[in-house]
Amino acid sequence: MESWASNAVGTGIKPSSAIADAALKDRVQRLWLRWTDESDAEWLTDFYGQQRRAARELFIAGEVFFRLRQRRPEDGLSVPLQLQMLPSEMLPLTDNRVLDNGHVVRQGIEFDRIGRRVAYHFLRRHPGDITDPGLAGETVRVPAEMVLHIIDPVDAGQLRGVSRFAPALVKLFLLDQYDDAELDRKKVAAMFVGFVRRPERDFDNSGERDAQDEPLLPLEPGQLQILDEGEDITFSNPADVGGNYEAFQYRTLLQVAAALGLPYANLSADMLKANYSNTRAALLEFRRRIEAFQHSVLVYQLCRAVWARWMDTAVLSGALTLPDYERRRAEYLACNWLPPRWDWVDPLKDIRAEIEAIEAGLKSRTQAIAERGYDASQVDAEIAADRQRERDLGLWFQRRAAPVPVDQPEPD
Repeated sequence: MESWASNAVGTGIKPSSAIADAALKDRVQRLWLRWTDESDAEWLTDFYGQQRRAARELFIAGEVFFRLRQRRPEDGLSVPLQLQMLPSEMLPLTDNRVLDNGHVVRQGIEFDRIGRRVAYHFLRRHPGDITDPGLAGETVRVPAEMVLHIIDPVDAGQLRGVSRFAPALVKLFLLDQYDDAELDRKKVAAMFVGFVRRPERDFDNSGERDAQDEPLLPLEPGQLQILDEGEDITFSNPADVGGNYEAFQYRTLLQVAAALGLPYANLSADMLKANYSNTRAALLEFRRRIEAFQHSVLVYQLCRAVWARWMDTAVLSGALTLPDYERRRAEYLACNWLPPRWDWVDPLKDIRAEIEAIEAGLKSRTQAIAERGYDASQVDAEIAADRQRERDLGLWFQRRAAPVPVDQPEPD
């Protein structure tokens, strides 16, 4: 779960506004950055921390809910909007009924007569919370436009999420049982240090053995044990773990990894069988899966929806002034969401390949920089500022294939 969330979100999937006006874009980005620290209605983390928590919930439960909470101006927020994260248990699956207005509630979701989602009927408190029994079972109707239902659907028409653990639970349960049985076998075998063989003796009239049948002294380091005539000791030699134990563990964990959609090394932290080739192949497959999840689930369902509601709220509250916003809303909402960059498997080879692709015209610098999780315009501005500072301070750093300034002729 931690591996999935760290790869899918990491430090956050961050926006880069597509507004053409550089000054206006900078104001938008600065206001957004300030608001991200205020986004959590519980004040436990920032917006990017909420993204990571959402990825965890999606992995565990298959879904998560965010309630959009409009705030008052006197609350002192940069933009009067916060997000309240609700786990899937807050929407009861058993809530299925027909309402008086003809709407149907299925699995806690209210649909109108033509099948549109119009509301969610959340529990007032978590079903496992016993600190407020007075609210047990009570629900509240929240309009659908105030709720973001984040779900990674498997089948068409699916209403609620499915945990990624679902196809792996049986294997994990059986593996846990096998591990416990193997551990118990070793513990029982280790309790027997040795066995004493004594010659057959007669019982006295009381039915008890004679004094020569006293037990041996407890074993201690350096101890000499005196045995009677005819007695000998055979030390226990319990069987080691079965030869198929490790192979069985490995094969079962491979099946679990495939069911969870994780590379074997990410699941087990076992790098003994890893080498460059199979690690790269596994990472490429894993990253394709993660990229699909990032853009089709987190960006589409969460990030874009929050960005649009945040922009509307910022303009309506006066926190942001955008000329002719109502008519040009789609233009102002245009935004690129940049996931965290992937670490290089082989940095030298990968960066050389990136440079050659750019020089050959197979990709742009903008695309290459975006793939690393940065905004190209911001990177270029930082490079220009660095070089201007170097010139002002009389510094010069040798750079390989540095671009030629436009006001200077290219070298022969």
